[in-house]
Amino acid sequence: MSVPQYRKAAALTLVAGLGLGLAACSTKSDDASGDASGKVTITVDCQPVGAQKELLQNWNADVAEFQRLNPDIVVKSVSVGEQCNNPPDFTARLAGGTVTDVFYGYMTDLQQVLDSGQAMDITEYASKDTIPTWDSVDPALKEVFSDDGKLYAVPVKNYSMGLVYNKVLFQRAGLDVNNPPKTWTEVRDAAKKIAALGDGIAGYAEYSAGNTGGWHFTALPYAQGGQVLTADGSKADFNNALGRQVLQNLRDMRYGDDSMGDRQLLQWGDLLTNAGAGKVGMFIGAPDATQAIVSQFQGRFEDWAMGPLPGQDGPAKGTLGGGEGYFFKKDLTPEQVRAGLKWIAYQKLTPGKGQLDYARSKPQNYPVGLPQPLLFTNGSEAQRQELELRKANANVDTTNFANFEANPVPIKGEPRNAQAIYAVLDAVMSGVLTNPDANIDTLLKTAEEKVNKLLAAER
Repeated sequence: MSVPQYRKAAALTLVAGLGLGLAACSTKSDDASGDASGKVTITVDCQPVGAQKELLQNWNADVAEFQRLNPDIVVKSVSVGEQCNNPPDFTARLAGGTVTDVFYGYMTDLQQVLDSGQAMDITEYASKDTIPTWDSVDPALKEVFSDDGKLYAVPVKNYSMGLVYNKVLFQRAGLDVNNPPKTWTEVRDAAKKIAALGDGIAGYAEYSAGNTGGWHFTALPYAQGGQVLTADGSKADFNNALGRQVLQNLRDMRYGDDSMGDRQLLQWGDLLTNAGAGKVGMFIGAPDATQAIVSQFQGRFEDWAMGPLPGQDGPAKGTLGGGEGYFFKKDLTPEQVRAGLKWIAYQKLTPGKGQLDYARSKPQNYPVGLPQPLLFTNGSEAQRQELELRKANANVDTTNFANFEANPVPIKGEPRNAQAIYAVLDAVMSGVLTNPDANIDTLLKTAEEKVNKLLAAER
């Protein structure tokens, strides 16, 4: 649930862009597979909306250049809003069969995509012939989009989480901007000092709605060495001492310290709107959260820095990682699948092109130098090229992420059927953040029962 290059998550509302509503997503592959001239046509979603002027200009330029290089392919772009994968909307489009030929999804979406019957097995098509950098793509990312040895999507981005903090507020509160909190005790102490600045500033902010609360609840036990599901993924594993500690930390900060602000039930855009306005001292997130703060919420890159995810009493034992990719709609022709893979290769997986065209992004209001995406294996030629281009064209102060990069935390992936689990866990987060009398044991037990029912239904 990170912020993809063309998904600046401003809100969880569906926005139809450039005159293309959801009806544009219902393109039938047999109608769009070709025309009288013999060209292959594909529909692709996640086109930037009109308000994202530079990103839309870049996308359109990429489409034009790709079609010039591949005159036998026509790419029809569809915008499904500023947040390409609004989970409820995404589920509705899957159920209605209105996804595009090549459609964007989170790594956590694989199970529901398979359950919907909308995905095509692309194993035989994904190779160096269609994606020249394919052998350099991290095998672990490919595995996330695979089931029973079959590949259903191409990874185009991944991330890991850390502590994002406002340097200006740190300085005003007398905190060391080069030494962010490393434990939750230190987070709590820093949050109290920042909140004491007044003016509606939250020392620490947290999500609790729109599946984002469950996403963050999942990340917090990871930092303590815990998990939300058992190792075999068959049962919930958060109704325990680690889960209680996570919620107790938040309760203590919310009600004991009054350092989290009065407004709760925050979703992605809510928190980042507050952050862009200088009203948030700290939150956990991925490096590209700073990108969204600036490009969508009028913040400044120089105000923000990152450290590793805090642990309970020492360095974090794990951090949540995730990302996104592109699926292929069932019943596409082989020619359409190959055309879609070529487009993804050009727009997402080629150093110097598309999302990795750092020279183009440098003069724009778009960051170059963030420590992601981490797509290619260490030592590969594609990684070398991507890192060199990123360094040569950096337009943000990379020292703001030096602490995060210098202290890597083991990455743990998101649970199976994550979005459904996150929806359940939203209630745990919202309960403890909106009700000072909420019973933590009851919240965890209720959520455990619901998650176990979800998992049992899958078997």
